[in-house]
Amino acid sequence: GWIFWRAMAWGRRRGDGKRQVILFILCFCVCQSGAETLRYSLAEEMERDSFVANIANDLGVAPSQLAARKARVVSEGNEQLFHLSQNTGVLTAKESLDREEICPQSDTCTLFFKIFLENPLQLIRGEVEVHDVNDNSPVFPDKQMVLEILETAPPGSRFPLESAQDKDVGSNGLQNYSLGSNPHFSLAVGIGKDEVKYAELVLEQELDREEKRELNLLLIATDGGSPPRSGTAQVRIVVLDANDNIPVFGRELYEVRLAENSPLEKLVVRVAAADPDEGSYGKVRYAFTQTSERSRQLFELNPATGEIRVSGNLDFEEAKTHKMVVKATDGGGLSAHCKVQVEVLDMNDNAPEIALTSLTASIPEDAPPRTVVALFSVRDRDSGDNGRTECTIDGDLPFSLTPTFDNYYELRTNTALDRERIAEYKITITAMDWGTTRLSSRENIFVQISDVNDNAPEFTQEVYTMSVMENNGPMFRIGSVNATDADVGRNARVNYALVRQEGKEPGVSVNSENGDVYLLRPLDYEEVRTFEVVVHATDGGSPPLSAQAVLRVLVQDENDNTPIVLHPPRESGKAAGELVPRWARAGYLVAKVVAVDADAGQNAWLSYELAKATEPGLFRVGLHSGEVHTARAVVERDAPRQSLVVLVRDRGQPPRSATATLSIALVDGFSEAHLRVSEEAPATEPDGPLTLYLIASLACVSVLFLATAVAAVVVKVRRARQSETETLPTFPKSATESNAGSLPRSYVYDVCFTAGTVNSEFRFLRPLFPCFPAGLPPGPGEQRSSVCSQEAVNLGEEGG
Repeated sequence: GWIFWRAMAWGRRRGDGKRQVILFILCFCVCQSGAETLRYSLAEEMERDSFVANIANDLGVAPSQLAARKARVVSEGNEQLFHLSQNTGVLTAKESLDREEICPQSDTCTLFFKIFLENPLQLIRGEVEVHDVNDNSPVFPDKQMVLEILETAPPGSRFPLESAQDKDVGSNGLQNYSLGSNPHFSLAVGIGKDEVKYAELVLEQELDREEKRELNLLLIATDGGSPPRSGTAQVRIVVLDANDNIPVFGRELYEVRLAENSPLEKLVVRVAAADPDEGSYGKVRYAFTQTSERSRQLFELNPATGEIRVSGNLDFEEAKTHKMVVKATDGGGLSAHCKVQVEVLDMNDNAPEIALTSLTASIPEDAPPRTVVALFSVRDRDSGDNGRTECTIDGDLPFSLTPTFDNYYELRTNTALDRERIAEYKITITAMDWGTTRLSSRENIFVQISDVNDNAPEFTQEVYTMSVMENNGPMFRIGSVNATDADVGRNARVNYALVRQEGKEPGVSVNSENGDVYLLRPLDYEEVRTFEVVVHATDGGSPPLSAQAVLRVLVQDENDNTPIVLHPPRESGKAAGELVPRWARAGYLVAKVVAVDADAGQNAWLSYELAKATEPGLFRVGLHSGEVHTARAVVERDAPRQSLVVLVRDRGQPPRSATATLSIALVDGFSEAHLRVSEEAPATEPDGPLTLYLIASLACVSVLFLATAVAAVVVKVRRARQSETETLPTFPKSATESNAGSLPRSYVYDVCFTAGTVNSEFRFLRPLFPCFPAGLPPGPGEQRSSVCSQEAVNLGEEGG
């Protein structure tokens, strides 16, 4: 990645397009084969936020590109030691670095990091070498060393001294030893196989215990720093009496292989040195010498038996070998040395560690398969098969793991996702090593599936049917429609609207938010009994999705119309007139009251009753038919003029009613004159527009009724012609032959069908049905009428 950016920057500076293309192809091939490593150095103990490098300049990119691609730095291990500024592209140290703490017992200290770039995903390796500074002085394990030397020791004898420890490395580490001026000893400095310098006292002049029993020397250890640092220790030499045998170890080197995490007090090895002397000169004691402080913490040496046991926690990952020097000293002060080398065997005692580097916490449900969700690394500090790992995903989830490089894995989607089915995934990643006893660790990753508008609203019903009483006021709520959307948030926010039809005004409105349906104006059942509108539901997505449902409104009838009497009709304020012969018996049909009601159901069920009559017992009215019959036979004492008031009532709540008035004349003869029985009624003012509406609505009913009446009359006339020879009375041939004596011979007889008024009469010219004088004198203010035959009356009733 770094080579790619540098090459592209060089190509831009050159301005050569063809060369830039060639460099791009070359860099692409190089990037595919392996990523370049950025290498930097930094001195330890630098202040916090110390400058390490300018990553933007080294990559040849602008800092804005680093910010756009969300560049970030990730250090290996659990502690993040560096910080990358996306604004400047400068890499800095988060804290002051102590090389001795980060890389103990190591000559070089290199910290590794990786720079991650997104869109597209790119990884750049980097390393920072922490340079040592001379911040530690050489330190001796003991401030005073005691050496017991025989006075018979020959010149040239060498006596090892405790080595000083310097945590610094290289030139800053331990470089030299020096000894204070004295006449008996000189100092020899040597380098061991492990490249560690050690010091030995060299006897230059024989000792004389009787002359001087003890010598005190100053041992100085100096490092190579600038300025140099030093450490001192006192060397106390005790001159012993002669001891001519020194201890002898059975082996110069003891090699032991020991498993890490061995229990405490476990025996590692037993060293033994023999001394043929007797007494105190033959008694040997053991001690560590030229052994590091860490080894002294991990191992314990029994000074009497020479047994070395485990006293600390051995960790293969910390140190693979431990080297120790054991000194055996007899009672006379003579000593011998042997080396003990412990090789720590790796055990599978470290579970894999999962480090999450990049995570996309939320992905859209329409993300294509193979979309990268997360990037993480797995590290096992063990070695061999114990450090070899594999990763799996628990359960059957639409995700998979793809190995990339350096134990990094990508978590990708396998198939298309559906938020409505599963809105969040808990992905458990298991990392397991290949050790004999396999260890594993788990990491839970939570991935939210963000919603896209892929579901249209759905109505709970295809057709909503709502009932409403007529005459309700405007903005009256009659119900609600409901549509649900399986999406969430704005995509699930449903708005309602009516689909406008050209030329039609809907009688209702719908609340755009909750779907409540309201009336816009009062409804009249007699004008409209049902109507339908289309409700449109749209969600808030982009683009929006929609659905439709049908809203059917049923108008329920209210008893708001009074019955209307069609027969007998009211004209000029006069009551309808009917003729009844005095020979009529009980059950004689006098007339039929016909009424209609514009309402429906039981609001239009009509009943008839006699409200008022001149002779209450003479007539009766059919409850449901409206037919007026004689309740008994007509007798002489009955008044010749009868007035009936018929009450027409519906069954609504509350009920409404109307009345029809009939004027009935009781006759016993026939006359040409027509019955004109009317009672002047006071003119009533019209009901206004309601009367006009009722007349218009009843026009069709009247036409059908009249057509039926005409058909009935025609049928009745045909039947009457067939039986006229049997029913006709014998008429006089001349006026002189008649007892009445008032009709001329050339009189042409009319059969009269009384329909109440002259304007509504039906006349049929029939010479076979003459009329006779009624023989009734006109009353005061009355008009003379003629009496028709019973059959004519009956025909008139059927026609009415």
